[in-house]
Amino acid sequence: MVVYKGKGVYAAAAIGRASVFKRHTAPVSRVSIGDIAAELARLEAAKALATEQLTEIRDKALKEAGEENAEIFGIHIMMLDDEDYNDSITGMIETQKVNAEYAVAAVSDKFAEMFANMEDEYMRARSADIRDISDRLIACLTDSGGTDDVTAEKTVICADDLAPSEIVSLGKDRVLALVTAFGSLNSHTAILARSMNIPAVIGVGEEFLGSIADGDMLAVSGHTGEVFLSPDEATVKRLSVKLEEDARRKKLLRELKGRENVTLDGTTIGICANIDGAESIGDVLENDADGIGLFRSEFLYLGSEALPTEEQQFSAYRKVLEGMAGRRVIIRTLDIGADKQIDHFKLDKEENPALGLRAIRICLTRPEIFRTQLRALYRASAFGRLGIMFPMITSVSEVEQCLAVCDEVKKELDGEDVRYGGHTEIGIMIETPAAAVISDKLAPLVDFFSVGTNDLTQYTLACDRQNDKLGAFADPHHEAVLRLIEMSVRNAHANNTRIGICGELAADLTLTETFLRMGIDELSVSPPYVLPLRERVRSIDLRCPENAG
Repeated sequence: MVVYKGKGVYAAAAIGRASVFKRHTAPVSRVSIGDIAAELARLEAAKALATEQLTEIRDKALKEAGEENAEIFGIHIMMLDDEDYNDSITGMIETQKVNAEYAVAAVSDKFAEMFANMEDEYMRARSADIRDISDRLIACLTDSGGTDDVTAEKTVICADDLAPSEIVSLGKDRVLALVTAFGSLNSHTAILARSMNIPAVIGVGEEFLGSIADGDMLAVSGHTGEVFLSPDEATVKRLSVKLEEDARRKKLLRELKGRENVTLDGTTIGICANIDGAESIGDVLENDADGIGLFRSEFLYLGSEALPTEEQQFSAYRKVLEGMAGRRVIIRTLDIGADKQIDHFKLDKEENPALGLRAIRICLTRPEIFRTQLRALYRASAFGRLGIMFPMITSVSEVEQCLAVCDEVKKELDGEDVRYGGHTEIGIMIETPAAAVISDKLAPLVDFFSVGTNDLTQYTLACDRQNDKLGAFADPHHEAVLRLIEMSVRNAHANNTRIGICGELAADLTLTETFLRMGIDELSVSPPYVLPLRERVRSIDLRCPENAG
């Protein structure tokens, strides 16, 4: 047995035979051409064919991965028409009198390298998208491309990397799991694998490809990021037990759908879901969450090469609110900086970005961005039950400034006779020790608190959450962190303010009873954790001493 270690993309296991992914690609050579007009015509015909193919793939992705993920291919179609990209290709054909496929390959290398060298991780991942559309264009020019037929039997697809279009073309019905030698967790490929619920491990290394052959037995753990070639009996047994446990748990959890989140002594707690985009609404409803406790609006900005307009944001927020059909949706205002950087914001390089210009600090110093988002949010509030939440609060004055901008935006909308919701709740995140300590001063200003335990732990323990070497010191169960949460609960309830937790600790079932005893009103977790959390809540009896039930 040989074990390869990568990064788990979708936390599920699989055991099966390998199928090595093979592409048919024609070699690209430099050829001098005499008729430039004819070569440009070839290029345009190839672009038209590539667009037609991508449209078909987008339609298939719509069925298998949802509308939001299908738009990956809408973006690819737009990239085919990108002015800089096309000008570079046509310019090379015209000035150097070379064949179109050579020009596409050269420009692809240039643009892909440019993206790969960017500081922002999201933008670095776009390098693969450039190569994907360029490879498709070259295939259309050379009448090549495609892949070997994959057996109808479900197999573990092994590849150097996979383009989003290749995953969709393979289809869920033929893929048991995905293993790639390279790849990024932020790539569209990884996003698609998660959305299609395909067990996947990426980045296992180039050595893996030299060792694998069609028909080899593989065991894949998306939980640990491990891939076992010719797994021994103990490994197969361990993962088989895991598969059986998952199946049994899914059956049990299906029985919990529609049941109340109520303890044995009759205490009710809200259980909501955290999401990054409208494409996850189906998961929220499927897992029977009470609502959305955290919609991370920054992904509208991270996924765009320019600032999203008011109309783009309004459309996204409205879609979520309408999709949740009256269940409460809490949308966090823009939270970038620190580990989430966006090139077109042109933020200064900072020595300590986690302590720098981020989240609400950016909004208050870039009011034009903040007002645009708030206008979109208030307009969308007419279509559902909205809560607006401000991140990284450290002072009363920050909250007062936010509320003042909200009032100004509502007056603007009134003056324009634009409809918005009758009552939009306002909340703040408790994710700095400062906010927890002065929570008695903050609570009277807002309708709700939401504790962001990831940052609260980071700032309380002075441990960079991005530094893997500090794992032994960054204890989210630390007494200081729990005391700050408990203090915030007391101060919230003393002022009739609701308080929830939306950080990772909300899904920690070993702390559920502790949080309920503190008086936490709501826990918000990733959609797959909603029903396990409901099961845990329903097993607790707060009349008994803690851990006695």
